[in-house]
Amino acid sequence: MKIDDTDRKILVELQTDAAQSLDDIARKVGSSKTPVWNRIRKMKEAGIIGAQVVQLDADALGFEACFFVLIRTSEHDATWQRAFLKALQDRPEVQEAHRLAGDIDYILKVRVKNARAYDAFYQALIAEVKVHNVTALLSMEEIKSTTALPL
Repeated sequence: MKIDDTDRKILVELQTDAAQSLDDIARKVGSSKTPVWNRIRKMKEAGIIGAQVVQLDADALGFEACFFVLIRTSEHDATWQRAFLKALQDRPEVQEAHRLAGDIDYILKVRVKNARAYDAFYQALIAEVKVHNVTALLSMEEIKSTTALPL
């Protein structure tokens, strides 16, 4: 699907606040409610717009520790990769996981309540899959966090 300037404006509004009314979005993008609704529906059908979720405040809920976990492995076969993927998918602490080019094979963003909770996560992970090296970096301060794309 090809998107135009109006679609981009709608997407910017949805990234800012997906809970705002169609009337508000339409007014902000200079359109009316029905065409905006139709555009949103088409972008959902095309997969441009995915699940709409609520962002929670991790600190307010007691998840005060954010670790970036660097993983090196000597295993690269399909069986290991499936086991690793399953281990990550089974752990809600893992907010993000990326396979990397370079010296580090994977980076994980892990959100837990404290260092003890991270250790429990770590122990469970290495008990399930073999890794060569794990380095955990504790985020001291979140400087910027966004899910918005620069449209």
